[in-house]
Amino acid sequence: MRTYILSLAAAVSLGAAAPAMAYDTGSLLSMQEALAVATDIGLVTVSDAEFAGYEWQIEGRDISGRYIEVDVDATTGEVLNVDR
Repeated sequence: MRTYILSLAAAVSLGAAAPAMAYDTGSLLSMQEALAVATDIGLVTVSDAEFAGYEWQIEGRDISGRYIEVDVDATTGEVLNVDR
C-alpha cells in the first residue's frame, strides 16, 4: 500500500509540473534585448515597446527625429519589419 501511495504522489507531482514547463519563456528575448536590436538599426529614443504574440513592437524616433517602428522576432532576434 505504501508503494502505491508513493507512486501515486510521484505521478501527481510530475503531472503538475508539466503545465508549468509549457509556459516557460526562458527562450524568448527580453525587452532589453529587443531594444538592443532596434537601436542597432537606428532607433534612438523609445516611445513605446509592446510584446505582441511572438514579436516585440518598438516605436520611437531615429537620429533625425523621424518616427520609426521596429518589429523584432522574440524567438530569434531577427528584425521582421521597419516602418518609417
